[in-house]
Amino acid sequence: MSFPLTPAPIHVPDEVLADLKQRLELTRWPDDVGNEDGFYGVPRGYLQELVEYWHTEYDWRRAEAAINAYEHYRVDVGGVPVHFMRKPGVGPDPTPLILTHGWPWTFWHWAKVVDPLADPGAHGGDPAEAFDVIVPSFPGFGFSSPLPRHPDMNFWKVADVWHELMTGVLGYGKYAAAGCDVGALVTGQLGHKYAAELHGIHIGSGLKLDFFTGDRAWDFSGGRSIPEGLPADVHAKVIALDKRFAVHLAAHVLDSSTLAYGLSDSPPGMLAWILERWVKWSDNGGDVETVFSKDDLLTHAMIYWVTNSIGTSIRTYANNNRYPWTPAHDRWPVVEAPTGITFVGYENPPGVTTEGRVRSFLDSDRAAWYNHVNLTAHDRGGHFIPWEVPDLWVADLRRTFRGRRT
Repeated sequence: MSFPLTPAPIHVPDEVLADLKQRLELTRWPDDVGNEDGFYGVPRGYLQELVEYWHTEYDWRRAEAAINAYEHYRVDVGGVPVHFMRKPGVGPDPTPLILTHGWPWTFWHWAKVVDPLADPGAHGGDPAEAFDVIVPSFPGFGFSSPLPRHPDMNFWKVADVWHELMTGVLGYGKYAAAGCDVGALVTGQLGHKYAAELHGIHIGSGLKLDFFTGDRAWDFSGGRSIPEGLPADVHAKVIALDKRFAVHLAAHVLDSSTLAYGLSDSPPGMLAWILERWVKWSDNGGDVETVFSKDDLLTHAMIYWVTNSIGTSIRTYANNNRYPWTPAHDRWPVVEAPTGITFVGYENPPGVTTEGRVRSFLDSDRAAWYNHVNLTAHDRGGHFIPWEVPDLWVADLRRTFRGRRT
């Protein structure tokens, strides 16, 4: 069928870029003595180097041109502004596929997998496995903003928006879905509520859909003490995992608006907050630029900055808790759609090896939630799976949907 919308390429006004340049020039730096090792957070030395590059060398217009090599659209779905990128499928009967990112992701974190998914024949694959790829910006993130009519947006409400986008706006009768981070929860909700209208789902984690439910959802440990008697290396990994994820979860759930004032006013401040996650969550061996070049880091940061969406992006966490998930049915598995999951080595739980990762999941209380049909664990890769290990993600996703496109 012909696509029902007219493209709307991305273009950031010159005055927004001029304002950014002035703010970068006027940055006031805090004292950061004794933080060369990053113990207190992002070290000033690297952040200052990155901000200087942002100010003097980074070229948004070049990044914008690369982004606009794809089709872009903007629509209103029930009062929710939705931007999405599209790559038409190249094959005899491409399957519609919607990809959902999380935080601090942008739609552009899917850039490395879009082409091989849409045109597998040009990337060593079978044209019969082509997808018509739809990559939206999560509502309240990037170009899917602002959200004046929907300050309560959260992951399960996004699933309703996505379903209307795919079936109502775009007219697909049945589609596939995939996602990572909070996008995996959106995708899981699609597989829960709309299973009959999906070919299946593929996700980058196997969290329960009630992950954000409860009085202490902001506490990554769930209020549990570290068990006594753990081997020293496992104990250290538990501490490292808590430090990796606890701060942003607590701050976003408990104080998102307070945090947003500073992040929305200061480009280096906003960059520092999200840079810490890109550094700590990616499998980079201690050098973030082995995963994200300076230009990559700044392009993702720019998508937040030029849309002034950092505040609404982090509020999503609070809304996931304030408006808790409730099931659409009481059947098991909760997520009835056929589900594939990609596990990566850098996110192995403490004490669990890659070889034991699938078994660890199957033995957990999460496995029964999903109609899992394709579980794969890899030695390499961190939180930003389709950006860090795009080849593995594409292969896993293709396998999930193989034989499930009718």
